[in-house]
Amino acid sequence: MSAPVIMYSTRFCPYCMRARFLLDSKNVEYRDIAVDARPELRREMMEKSGRRTVPQIWIGERHVGGYDDLARLEQAGELDELLKQVS
Repeated sequence: MSAPVIMYSTRFCPYCMRARFLLDSKNVEYRDIAVDARPELRREMMEKSGRRTVPQIWIGERHVGGYDDLARLEQAGELDELLKQVS
């Protein structure tokens, strides 16, 4: 993994957009892997996460989950600390 945060997403998914907005607001470098027309990348995402929905987000080696999971970390005040550990 080259960036500290990896996100599998689709271009127009509202949850993906929210995740990008939240990560951008934190000035976090992240790699956004678009799975829109790439079944092999969606398959890779599903194998790694065990989930079919986007976005799927990793911070370092930790699979955070989707946007709701990311937002919960932010609301609990845990996201900044987690991001610091990988930057």
